[in-house]
Amino acid sequence: MPERSIRQSQTIKVSSVRMGEIVVGGEDELIKSLLGSCIGLAVYDRIVGIGGLAHIVLPSSEGYIGPPGKFADTAISELIRRIEEQGGCQRNMVAKLAGGARMFHCESSLTVGERNLETIKRHLQERSIPVCGQHCGGTSGRRMVFYPRTGRVTIGLIGEKSIEI
Repeated sequence: MPERSIRQSQTIKVSSVRMGEIVVGGEDELIKSLLGSCIGLAVYDRIVGIGGLAHIVLPSSEGYIGPPGKFADTAISELIRRIEEQGGCQRNMVAKLAGGARMFHCESSLTVGERNLETIKRHLQERSIPVCGQHCGGTSGRRMVFYPRTGRVTIGLIGEKSIEI
């Protein structure tokens, strides 16, 4: 993983999450992803400062065995498990979401991004994990940067200033 120097005495680890992947980190780390119709799901334990980012591609695995981060129904359980493995506790977790853009003009009715978002929110609600920020929809891809120690998430759209959710 590439590292970038913040100050002379501090180095931050930068991890990229590609489609279907999950990355968990803590202090002195940032996790980033590029999103279109996929959803970036950042979940973190706000007490211990450990969190992770899943790049979710589809709403349901429908029994398919593949990378757990690819599907909403498997990514959330796996993300929680990995955070708990690092010392987090589900009752202290909150979530932030980004992505779900309508990337193709030919999409009709409920798009993949909208179905992803609906499924993710339902699974989070079932686990009593509140969504405390989101930047979803639209027709443009976005860059998501997540700081697991603090839960800070910034979103960048092409040609616009980054915002924090």
